[in-house]
Amino acid sequence: MRELIELAVKETAIILSFSDSEIAVKLLELGCLPGASIQLLHKAPMGDPITYLIDGSIITMRKKEAASVLIESK
Repeated sequence: MRELIELAVKETAIILSFSDSEIAVKLLELGCLPGASIQLLHKAPMGDPITYLIDGSIITMRKKEAASVLIESK
């Protein structure tokens, strides 16, 4: 198990859970659900924000939010 911010560009993983309950609520509302497939599409030059493809939807989040998402490699 690792954090979403550790994902490499074009790498795909599965969302397991969240380490921060406040951020989890926001991400769940955006469709970032446990069991969903997630792929890193793009990182900004300074590393923040980061764009992901989650089950067909494109979502951009900050490093702090990505650090709270726990994943496993696909």
